[in-house]
Amino acid sequence: MEAAITSTNLPFRKFSSGKVRETYELEDGHLLMVSTDRLSAFDVVFSQGIPYKGAVLNELSLFWFEKLASVTKNHLAKNYDVASLKLSPAIERRSMVVKRAKMLPIECVVRGYLAGSGLKEYMQTQSVCGIKLPAGLRNSSQLPQPIFTPSTKAEKGHDININHEQGAALVGKEKFNGIEELALKVYSAAAAYAKTRGIILADTKFEFGEIDGEIVLADEVLTPDSSRYWPAALYEEGKNQPSYDKQYVRDYVEGIGWGKKAPAPILPQEVVHNTAEKYIEAYEKISGKKFQR
Repeated sequence: MEAAITSTNLPFRKFSSGKVRETYELEDGHLLMVSTDRLSAFDVVFSQGIPYKGAVLNELSLFWFEKLASVTKNHLAKNYDVASLKLSPAIERRSMVVKRAKMLPIECVVRGYLAGSGLKEYMQTQSVCGIKLPAGLRNSSQLPQPIFTPSTKAEKGHDININHEQGAALVGKEKFNGIEELALKVYSAAAAYAKTRGIILADTKFEFGEIDGEIVLADEVLTPDSSRYWPAALYEEGKNQPSYDKQYVRDYVEGIGWGKKAPAPILPQEVVHNTAEKYIEAYEKISGKKFQR
């Protein structure tokens, strides 16, 4: 297994640095987005990376951008050859060149099943982000129909769930209604495809931006970092589901009593290895392609 890539030092001007991604400005105005192997859980970045994770995130995003091209436009610079940048092979497979977009200040979460913070809120109020739901739903219940449950974009700490009125106040009612409709449309198309691969797309988080006044899908899309993927064959309502993401890490660190504050604990190599395998399995099951190690 290759060593994890947790930082980059490229000969371009740094545009931004997130928990996982490093973004650089190119001379022609495009942006270079590099997905590192950094792992973030409970909003804390671990000192160890997960080998291949960045490559999975990047290659799966590229797969979905192409798969959903008939549903929504995206921020990819489609005619740009990343190879022309002469990056190392390891960095190149973690990289995409995108058009600069004005990002909207809302995390666009779509839920088809009840899990995570949505489940916690439902148990208290029988609603999620102000959307009233039927009585009697349980852990992992499928919702009558997918719902749009936006949240804020927090620079630090946790995103905060907001209702539709609060979302409309952030971007304007017409634009909010537009991204709600588009997010639900993209989720439905992705969930239908995932089903053909034996995967349940329980929920996901999209980011949208504007290019020349048009809303486009941006950043990462439908990766194990931004989505809950469950194996359909093992689905059982009323309990937590096995998942193709970093839930394995979350379960481990909660099991050892970590307080979810920096610094993160050191992960055993077995946990690092098994997490890498989860990400690779997600890529292979969804794309139908063999991941090149």
